[in-house]
Amino acid sequence: MIKANFLAFDIGASSGRAMLGTLENNKLELIEVHRFKNQMTQVHGHFYWNIIGLFEELKIGLRNSIKEFKVQPDSIGIDTWGVDYALITSDGYLAGLPFAYRDHRTDNSMEDFFKLLSKQETYLLSGIQFMQFNTLFQLFASVTQNHSALKIAQDLLFMPDALNFLFTGEQKTEYTIASTSQLLKPGQPVWEEKLFEAAGIPMKLAGKIIQPATLLGNILPEVQTETGSAPIPCIAVAGHDTASAIASVPATDGNWAYLSSGTWSLLGIESDKPLVSEKTLEMNFTNEGGVEGTTRFLKNIMGMWLIQECKRIWDAQSVLGWHEIVALSSNVKPFKSLINPDDARFLNPGNMPKAVQDFCERTNQPVPQNKGEIARCIYDSLVLKYKYTLKQIESVTGKPIEKLHIIGGGAHNSMMNQLTADATGIPVFAGPTEATAIGNILLQAKALCKVNSLAEIREIVGNSFEVIKYTPSPKLNWDEAYARFEKLQ
Repeated sequence: MIKANFLAFDIGASSGRAMLGTLENNKLELIEVHRFKNQMTQVHGHFYWNIIGLFEELKIGLRNSIKEFKVQPDSIGIDTWGVDYALITSDGYLAGLPFAYRDHRTDNSMEDFFKLLSKQETYLLSGIQFMQFNTLFQLFASVTQNHSALKIAQDLLFMPDALNFLFTGEQKTEYTIASTSQLLKPGQPVWEEKLFEAAGIPMKLAGKIIQPATLLGNILPEVQTETGSAPIPCIAVAGHDTASAIASVPATDGNWAYLSSGTWSLLGIESDKPLVSEKTLEMNFTNEGGVEGTTRFLKNIMGMWLIQECKRIWDAQSVLGWHEIVALSSNVKPFKSLINPDDARFLNPGNMPKAVQDFCERTNQPVPQNKGEIARCIYDSLVLKYKYTLKQIESVTGKPIEKLHIIGGGAHNSMMNQLTADATGIPVFAGPTEATAIGNILLQAKALCKVNSLAEIREIVGNSFEVIKYTPSPKLNWDEAYARFEKLQ
């Protein structure tokens, strides 16, 4: 295999990074060339993303690759979190800043929408988990609140598509990111017109949908001048970060599940078809698009956002490292208090430690008093949520989950990995931690015919990155804790 270099831009809801990947002899090596913060900005009571600031950070990443690391990449690719979008006018301008999904304008949108189209029909039309910030409900809120940007918009681009547009001028919608919107037919790259009609969303916003690993076009001359880049292509990778991450799961056989662990915990299986039924509606599972026609049947769980927000509050007093938080949590009594991680009160409470304490008080549990107790409450609750969700998946498929692959930043947390193995009773395989960037890079390679298939991508990942196995060795009374946890759901 001829040596090739690819630059992945991987942007999450709290940070972003530019990762340079070098592919040679069936092995991939990574170098981080830039890292930056990403955070919502509040303006006049609403939360937005600074998309122009993000574009500037991506250009810095490209410039660093070329000037500091002396590597001209063969292509670039962008992935981001799901559901959020930018609106584009008919003459090619951004129609304002994109709303952030944690903005409170959608607090009542689901309930209001269901007055027009039932919850059951909405789910059967889309197969998507109900969350108040899904694109469907965000756009419905804009319609009902008469937002002016919607009136002048000609096209809707999800966040990675919008950033691709800034790089290339091409307005295309990538399938995996569009599938998070609750506006597509289940398992198909086709817009569901009934949902647009019910919400009052103009169909003109529904652009052409393309598959992951599609070549969009070269970056614009102005970007080349600013960064020192050659006229390299921009690839539409799996634009949803979870879809890129799942493409890099180093699984070969057996009934396996994945946990993409970061700000959100995305727990599910790779299916060859959507799983849409009354049962999956009741369980609130989602069916999102994957690579090579697969479906990501999964549950969105609040994830490390809970502990990230605690750290943000605690750091205002005294900065704590992640390892310090884990160490504090390991020295307190387990299962003293538990929360439902997906309670709506944890979506954007402002003061997460207090929100955890308030939940425990409201549910007549001991109130955690210090950082260690609050962190342990969150960690125990997340692990029990994973067990709960795996049981739900097994009840839908009728097949036992034999192993769990944990990928993403959460794979660094060895305490959580071991607790997850103990609680679920199945082996846990942790790594790679940079799964999303890896999937992004190898889908660029697929677009440029350096890699032929999803199976080959996973083979390269297995050859290139360490995976740590955690064997179940339960020393705690998980059954009693799980029984308590179930009552909080």
